[in-house]
Amino acid sequence: MFKYFTAPNRAGDQWFSVGLASSFPDLGQDEEEVGVLSQPRPCGGGDGKRPGCKAFHVPKLDSSKSQEIPIIPSAGDDGTTQQQTTSDIGGGVISESESLPLEEQVLVFRYKGKFHAVDHSCPHSSFPLSKGIPFDIEDFGVILSAGISCPKHGWSFDLFTGMSDRGNYKLKIWEVQLRDSAGPKKAENRDIGDKEVWVRRKQRMG
Repeated sequence: MFKYFTAPNRAGDQWFSVGLASSFPDLGQDEEEVGVLSQPRPCGGGDGKRPGCKAFHVPKLDSSKSQEIPIIPSAGDDGTTQQQTTSDIGGGVISESESLPLEEQVLVFRYKGKFHAVDHSCPHSSFPLSKGIPFDIEDFGVILSAGISCPKHGWSFDLFTGMSDRGNYKLKIWEVQLRDSAGPKKAENRDIGDKEVWVRRKQRMG
């Protein structure tokens, strides 16, 4: 009998925090306002707006050095994202002129109450999926799953399996956990019991 087991964790496959659940707008509550992920939206009960997603550079050799990358609407389609000054997540600050490869970035967002973490790069065109739109996958009016469409060529990918609607391209899905936060319970614009969102590269089986 064959037994499946998870390969030993590498430094680049470790869990890391991407912020409080309340810092992510819940997309899809109003069907007419889903729109592009990078579009700013009200969030966390505050008056300010923030993009509907977050992106992080996650070095393949050490995820403890992960850093949040500002979502910039004018990001290019050449496989890199131009950076601005960002808050520190793992121990450094990215300069305004630095560019980081999309293949080392994860995109995190909440759609209809469910948190998703996927590669920022479209597997078909290496286009930033922060410019994409999440949607329901339906069959005769029954919601079967959720997907994201890439605007460059119109390809779509299932957010749970990564499968595309054509060809053999597959979007890499990351693991997500909600954990109790160790921080203060009554911080500004934060609900008591607010969870912390953690992600990691999906573990290989073998």
